[in-house]
Amino acid sequence: MNNLEIYTEKVFEDIKHIDEFGNEYWLARELMKALDYKEWRKFKGVIEKAIMSCTQSDINFYDHFVGADKMVKTGDSTRKIVDYKLSRYACYLIAQNADNRKKVIALAQTYFAIQTRKQELLERDYESLSEDEKRLYQRSLTKKGNSSLNKTAKEAGVKNFDKFHNAGYKGLYNGETANDIAKRKGLRYREDILDNMGSVELAANLFRITQTEQKIKNDNVVGEAKANDTHYKIGKIVRNAIKEAGGTMPEDLPTPDKSLKELKNDNKRKLK
Repeated sequence: MNNLEIYTEKVFEDIKHIDEFGNEYWLARELMKALDYKEWRKFKGVIEKAIMSCTQSDINFYDHFVGADKMVKTGDSTRKIVDYKLSRYACYLIAQNADNRKKVIALAQTYFAIQTRKQELLERDYESLSEDEKRLYQRSLTKKGNSSLNKTAKEAGVKNFDKFHNAGYKGLYNGETANDIAKRKGLRYREDILDNMGSVELAANLFRITQTEQKIKNDNVVGEAKANDTHYKIGKIVRNAIKEAGGTMPEDLPTPDKSLKELKNDNKRKLK
């Protein structure tokens, strides 16, 4: 991968957001800067062309271009700033309708086209997996996520990682620590609680993990107490999002009959 490709992926990944339901989106005002546009007036024209392209493809543009206006205080008065939450597909259409003379536009077109295709394949492949396969996949992601979160937390000043992770569990599980979760699930001493979760429960924890890391970075959190508080609050936010969506609380989800460790051992025996 050359330096230009690294820069391209980084510039668009750095401004990517994740909502409370795990959906990716980009803000138009931030994308405007990334695409080297200086005036909103000109960039809004590109957005309008992209919306037209979306409509002509018989796709509901409201699913991809969501209004995200906000009020900004300037002096003694406030004014409305127009903005949009954009899906990956919306970003792709914007790049297709932008000024091709800008070098970054061609890079954006390639990036969002590839990422859109990757997501389509990922979603299709994921849905074809069995529940146990989904568990293995989600567990792999949580391991990577926790590794990255630990690194970020350490840089923020965290030393007691048991307390830090328990703060997140308490927020998500209505006050339960890792030990409380293990006891409720009937696990043996030191048995990994994440290995004993279904795919839905793992996905909720993955969202807690990734959003905590992002919050610590975005808010420049410094100090163990603040990092723990951030983890707790994010866990609580994820819990509230599940509740508002009408989902099952994580502590009410069933514990699988077999841990992932047992499943892996079963697969090894089958291969012999």
